[in-house]
Amino acid sequence: MLTEMLRIRRFEERSVELYSSAAIRGFLHLCIGEEAVAVGVLQALGADDAVVSTYREHGHALARGVPMQAVFAEMFGRTTGCSRGRGGSMHLFDASRRFYGGNAIVAGGIPVAVGLALADAMQRRPLVTACLFGDGAAAEGEFHESLNLAALWRLPVVFCCENNQYAMGTALARSHAQTDLALRAASYGLRSWAVDGMDVLAVRDAARLAVDTARAGGGPCFLELRTYRFRAHSMYDADRYRGKAEIARWRERDPVELLASALVAEGVIDTARRAALEAEVAAEIDRAVEAAEAASLEPVEDLTRFVRSEVS
Repeated sequence: MLTEMLRIRRFEERSVELYSSAAIRGFLHLCIGEEAVAVGVLQALGADDAVVSTYREHGHALARGVPMQAVFAEMFGRTTGCSRGRGGSMHLFDASRRFYGGNAIVAGGIPVAVGLALADAMQRRPLVTACLFGDGAAAEGEFHESLNLAALWRLPVVFCCENNQYAMGTALARSHAQTDLALRAASYGLRSWAVDGMDVLAVRDAARLAVDTARAGGGPCFLELRTYRFRAHSMYDADRYRGKAEIARWRERDPVELLASALVAEGVIDTARRAALEAEVAAEIDRAVEAAEAASLEPVEDLTRFVRSEVS
């Protein structure tokens, strides 16, 4: 899990460099600080379970096993990208790994997750769908409609709310009268609880319980994963809505360093092993970026490929 969190952290940091040099264009939403959520939740799922994500999904895709080269290539707009370079940062997709986005619309993936879970339930497949989304999605109608239907039909879906305290630049308390999102979900009859989203072990254990419950026919579950993004909402965001002291307080609970410190204290790794892990991750990133840069762009004549048009 430490290796996976390091892969995500260093991937995001390289993405900042590439974006700043205009090698990556469009929107870019980073999950630096939220790595424990991606790794902890995905650890609890089986290979055949489904995952539906939001637009801050680089970490989710990597933790799911989408190759780093395919993710970088997608962000470079290359045909070797997981969406052939047509989706970019917000639309990572890999059907072979049942990773169904990457959804740019806030809360847009939640009803998709309910549909996937309904399909599995109707065909009596012992599978679970995990749906990751931000706290801002809890203000959308799809959130309430989807939780209600999932509970009504006892669908095998685990709703994972990545509560990083801000919906873009709006603090949770400024947009939600009830800031306890787990309590809100419980009002629909879901088994719900809040989790320390900076502790990957706590996230993994909670996700395992939720996944096991849903898979056993216990109905949907809701996890409010309380975390924090260390960087702004996106690369376009000036980040003027929160103070430096607040960010510094959360950085003291950096999920990568929390796990690394615990492993050192328990004698599982030492300084040399940590350095070796960093070197392995750096080499993987270099290879992935090099391959992505060398890949080809979609030819202009393929502009309408995969586009369905209706002729009256």
